[in-house]
Amino acid sequence: MAMTPSRVIFFPCFLVIILINHTIAQERFLYNVCNDNLGNYTANSTYKTNLNTLLSTLSSNTQIDYGFYNFSQGQDSDKVNGIGMCRGDVTPDACRSCLNESTVFLTQNCPNQKEAIVWYDNCMLRYSNRSIFGVKESNPTFYIYALSNATDMDQFNDVLRDLVDNLSSKAASGDSFKKYAAGSAQGPSFQTIFALLQCTPDLSEQECSDCLVESINDISSCCAGRINGRIGKPSCNLRFDTSPFYDSTVNTAQPPAPQVPPPPFTNTTSTQGKSNTTTIVVAVVVPVVVIAVLIILVCIFLRARKQRENIDTDTELDSEIEPVETLQFNFENIRMATNNFSDANMLGKGGFGPVYKGKLSNGEEIAVKRLSMNSGQGDTEFKNEVQLVAKLQHRNLVRLFGFCLEKRERLLVYEFVPNKSLDYFIFDPIKRVHLDWERRYKIIGGIAKGLLYLHEDSRLRIIHRDLKASNILLDAEMNPKISDFGMARLFVLDQTQGDTSRIVGTYGYMAPEYVTQGKFSVKSDVFSFGVLALEIVCGQKNSGFRNGEHVEDLISFAWKSWKDGTATNLIDPAINNGSRNEIMRCIHIGLLCVQENLADRPTMASVVLMLNSYSTTLPVPSEPAFFMQSRGMSDIQSWEYNSKATESTKSVKAYSSEVLVIGNYPR
Repeated sequence: MAMTPSRVIFFPCFLVIILINHTIAQERFLYNVCNDNLGNYTANSTYKTNLNTLLSTLSSNTQIDYGFYNFSQGQDSDKVNGIGMCRGDVTPDACRSCLNESTVFLTQNCPNQKEAIVWYDNCMLRYSNRSIFGVKESNPTFYIYALSNATDMDQFNDVLRDLVDNLSSKAASGDSFKKYAAGSAQGPSFQTIFALLQCTPDLSEQECSDCLVESINDISSCCAGRINGRIGKPSCNLRFDTSPFYDSTVNTAQPPAPQVPPPPFTNTTSTQGKSNTTTIVVAVVVPVVVIAVLIILVCIFLRARKQRENIDTDTELDSEIEPVETLQFNFENIRMATNNFSDANMLGKGGFGPVYKGKLSNGEEIAVKRLSMNSGQGDTEFKNEVQLVAKLQHRNLVRLFGFCLEKRERLLVYEFVPNKSLDYFIFDPIKRVHLDWERRYKIIGGIAKGLLYLHEDSRLRIIHRDLKASNILLDAEMNPKISDFGMARLFVLDQTQGDTSRIVGTYGYMAPEYVTQGKFSVKSDVFSFGVLALEIVCGQKNSGFRNGEHVEDLISFAWKSWKDGTATNLIDPAINNGSRNEIMRCIHIGLLCVQENLADRPTMASVVLMLNSYSTTLPVPSEPAFFMQSRGMSDIQSWEYNSKATESTKSVKAYSSEVLVIGNYPR
């Protein structure tokens, strides 16, 4: 049917909005993973050459016209397998542009990993040295969802479930070029729910269906009742929203309209023809215009109401986040794995309880923390907390596998990190020789990235409150992993910042405002990081820094040396061969982090930038806090002060429209 003038006048505003949104979405990066589990390649290796060849063929490969690309390059152990897939509604040019951007991103951000994956709004690109074609893979998984809830969550969930169930079967039944479906359904309160589901077309119909069913089931654990959400997996993805986000003209969810044969030719007069044409125009245009106006009014109303909503990221715990059985370990299995919690298996003991090494029946090594029995937290609350903390996954955080409850026993099961903790090396005059400057600089940078994730990028926005050398574990390649990052949360819920009379931490690492007033924030962790960075540079403890025959605290000595221009006296003789500029820069950053006024301390985002960019000019530090020395707090011990009568916490709200939760490759 020809478009009438009235429609031509009315719809350009819609087209402009759609095109603008589409352009913005095309540039939107979502998430990526550089997988270290399958090994790394060197710059001049055959694998690197094969990878470059594979990625360079993306732009010219004709498969991209169908939105899917799979190709292999090389042989045997140097063989690289690649998969690229674009969203089912994007044009070939937009697809090509997105995949080209993905190749640049992965080569820059995963410079030597043999397996990597990146998601953009319009495409996904992955490569690996293992077979990935025709294989359904569910990990890594990421979730992105709005913090706003639907007005009628139960009805919204019911409509959404029916919609995605219907679309999943249509997507799975697609051909070897495209397994994609998109569609909409009318939800509560005049909301239209739009959804899109897609699989890599190298999967069979059953494999695609299984992957999409997993994604649909994940909705209940991440984003049930939210006004939008998306779930991304290597083999499939799912997205829903109350605003249109796909090109409906490419929508495969609805079958094409049947072709109606034209009526037989009838000889009519010119007047009759004009009359019939006018009738058709009126009959078609008027309803379309009325419906379009109504849609615009509804959209304006909903947008205005949404802008008035106060988005609160301090979300409540939900016992239905995911099936708890997926995280719960059998107590008898843990007891056998740790040889009945024998002293021989004990790795150490901290303020929250002892830690034991264990080995499961499948041979996997674990670390088990046996929590003290005085937390006063109920089983349901404990389970919910563990479920949330287990979602924190970053290469510089120790991964929490799950938990175990048995009567009063509460166990946390972590990944086992073989090289013990940083203090085992850095404070030992013999072992610290094994930590040259390159390794120490890598450790400082890794700790900074882990803290940045906890402060700004994780769902929980956790403040560690006990960052110290003994809580930094080292893996087989001496990469740092922050541990105990969820312990304070498991006992007393943390806020983004606040004040409390329940002080948990370690003297010498705690910020002055935390010790004296009970005030904590992300800047409390920044202070602890500054102390830790200075310790790594000098190889001595903050409390017992030895300067010849004199013993004083490290922060005061560092400041005096910096002020007098003799900061090189801080440097551990074992790293004298390291980069002097990097070492002095780390001392400078450490002093900035231990400023007495928390407003003068940088954020961890700034610290990471300072460590990675030498073009960034560092501010001049002022005199740091010397409260440890003035109060005689030289004995570094974990401690806790409780005062139930005066304990208070203050929640501080943060504002954001979306939350990203990620899942990493399985071990």
